[in-house]
Amino acid sequence: MNLAELLADLRTESSDVRHLVASAADWSRPTPAQGWTVAHQIGHLTWTDAMSSIAAGTVLEGVGQVDATRAWEQVVRAATKAPDTFVDDGAGEFAALPPAELLARWDSGREVLLERLGRVDPHARIPWFGPPMKSTSMATARLMETWAHGLDIAHALGVEVIATDRIRHICHLGYATRAFAYLGRKLDPPEDDVCLALIGPGGDTWIWGDPDAEQRITGTAWDFARVAVRRAHPDDTQLVATGAGARTWLTIVQAFAGPPGADPVATEAGR
Repeated sequence: MNLAELLADLRTESSDVRHLVASAADWSRPTPAQGWTVAHQIGHLTWTDAMSSIAAGTVLEGVGQVDATRAWEQVVRAATKAPDTFVDDGAGEFAALPPAELLARWDSGREVLLERLGRVDPHARIPWFGPPMKSTSMATARLMETWAHGLDIAHALGVEVIATDRIRHICHLGYATRAFAYLGRKLDPPEDDVCLALIGPGGDTWIWGDPDAEQRITGTAWDFARVAVRRAHPDDTQLVATGAGARTWLTIVQAFAGPPGADPVATEAGR
């Protein structure tokens, strides 16, 4: 998928989450993320968009590139000084704003990000807290985070999330970051390929990896996407992992940068 299509999907996903919170009467409701309210979830998206826009600015030629580079260097220094609280502090700062102001800040910040990503040279590598990435990868990562935090918000508000074909991006990211998931846990990435064969919301089959690989994960894209953003335990899904390597990967798959954090716990029904 090209960048324009990715950005269009990111805009649509953002709109869905925006409509979800715009009608919420209470932004102080707790979400599944410990200590985070609905406001923290939107605050985190707003903060991460701001960080992403700064990072994208470092590879955009023009008068603002030097300023963006300096700003990114400051971000990296701040993250290095407080690695355990840096992300939470950013979310908390925005969460303290009145909901209407926070929503406006997210709206404007996301527009800046969409505009900047649309101008990045497709071959340029944007710096990030994990490995540098191309604009397509950055757009996919932002969509993944928007969807994942949208799940948390929907849970807090008691709203059912309807799966769309946009979850294909999350599944792709989960597959593409397989080696990262191992490295993040100080494990050696395996050399054997895993075939990921998933059924999309519309009934299509989406395949990543060698279709003939002995190691396989099959099931629905909805289940794998939730596991990949660590919002569901594999035992609480209908995913089937064939082979020891596939089973191990399914327990550690992680579509986002940073440390693994707390692993999801299976419910009584999944145990």
